[in-house]
Amino acid sequence: MMEFYWDFIDEDSKKVRTFLIEQGVSHRMFSKIKHQGGEIKINGKNAFTSDFLKKGDRIMIKMPPEEENEILLPDYEPIDIIYEDKHWLLVNKPFGINTVPGSADRLHTLVNKVKGHLINENAPSLVPHVVTRLDRDTSGIVLLAKHKFAHAVLDEQLQKHEIKKFYTALVSGDIQEDHGIIEKAIGRVDNDFIRREVREDGKYSKTEYWVVERFKSFTQLKIQLHTGRTHQIRVHFSYLGHPLIGDELYGGPNSSLINRQALNANEIEFFDPFANKKQHFVLALPYDIKNIINQKKF
Repeated sequence: MMEFYWDFIDEDSKKVRTFLIEQGVSHRMFSKIKHQGGEIKINGKNAFTSDFLKKGDRIMIKMPPEEENEILLPDYEPIDIIYEDKHWLLVNKPFGINTVPGSADRLHTLVNKVKGHLINENAPSLVPHVVTRLDRDTSGIVLLAKHKFAHAVLDEQLQKHEIKKFYTALVSGDIQEDHGIIEKAIGRVDNDFIRREVREDGKYSKTEYWVVERFKSFTQLKIQLHTGRTHQIRVHFSYLGHPLIGDELYGGPNSSLINRQALNANEIEFFDPFANKKQHFVLALPYDIKNIINQKKF
């Protein structure tokens, strides 16, 4: 079981339930604590959610253990860890592997590898919770929560668009505006399981971009996703007539220097309630994208 502690510092008293909801404890978690062997304590003594906290109280919740998904098999191949503590795991995902298992691969995805890592470090929970995911051929930062409580907290931040995710992309042609916002709905192409397109009956999608540098035949962009649709960046820039270099699925030009779309998730920022601070991580660009930039051609 995992234990979490807070010190109550408010002058005015507050119900335990109200306080814990403010810390990100969901109604579902309250139910699990109550019915699956969890605990709530104030100053070491058993407490109820209807009890009141006063200044100086120390509150603890003990979450019941998560059931391991035995269908998810571990892959013990090493992963490139950017940061890890008992709540979070940030991994630099290479291109060419899926983030989560699916019909194409159920054995060697990033999540399989993370489970192998958790087993190796004797983690209290062997259930990886993916907070942000990437396409198979997009590289960069993937954020995972190491337990359900951490996942619930960040899922709420995702819903409120409070997690900031930035990408570097190399798009074909010359983007005229130094800064722009693309707000075009995205949906699945008719009779196509994979491809997406801009369409009126799609879901609202918002992409913001800044020009970093212009080259003879391509433009380097910094991109922020404000929504998280499948293939969003690739679809939006293809729609603008500037598909990503190497993105054959959406009409991008081929390159001898890269064999996938030139897209890397290299920066993320989120609020860490356990450390009570913002966490900010920036990743260096991978070799193939950096090589195109250095050679100023593709």
